[in-house]
Amino acid sequence: MKAKTPSESLTILTDYVLPGETNPLDSLFGGELLARMDRACGIAAQRHAENIVVTASVNHVAFNKSVPVGSVLVIEAKVSRAFGSSMEIYADVWRECMEEKKRVKVNEGIYTFVAVDKEGNPIRVPALQPETELEKQRYDAALRRKQLSLVLSGRMKPEEATELKKLFYDN
Repeated sequence: MKAKTPSESLTILTDYVLPGETNPLDSLFGGELLARMDRACGIAAQRHAENIVVTASVNHVAFNKSVPVGSVLVIEAKVSRAFGSSMEIYADVWRECMEEKKRVKVNEGIYTFVAVDKEGNPIRVPALQPETELEKQRYDAALRRKQLSLVLSGRMKPEEATELKKLFYDN
């Protein structure tokens, strides 16, 4: 199976924030943003796996800035690392500011998806070959996040978490 690059999974979802999608402060509901991010990340994962994918977890979401009604919201998602049958997808969320003629980063999130066959059994996905410096940083960080998750869930012994140990000890 040939490795793929993050750019091959790039998914850009662009949409307005409408009044029915906002809270009493006229900002986008957090749950609405999570759903949009999940869709964008799911498409990115499907592009990488070239197969059915399911959401396994939402690992991190940062609601850094509110997104007011009427905003143009842009979600850019792409695979940051592949692990056997699972993939970590990183989503950057931007608001287009027409008055300033620029984009402002408002949120970000990290999702995990698993590729499955028609019966729901996990299947292997291609490896990922990062290209840019940011992609390489996210690729490396994904392994640390995975090891931390495995340690916290009891599926990995702390002494086996080699990437985490590098953060705290000189090798």
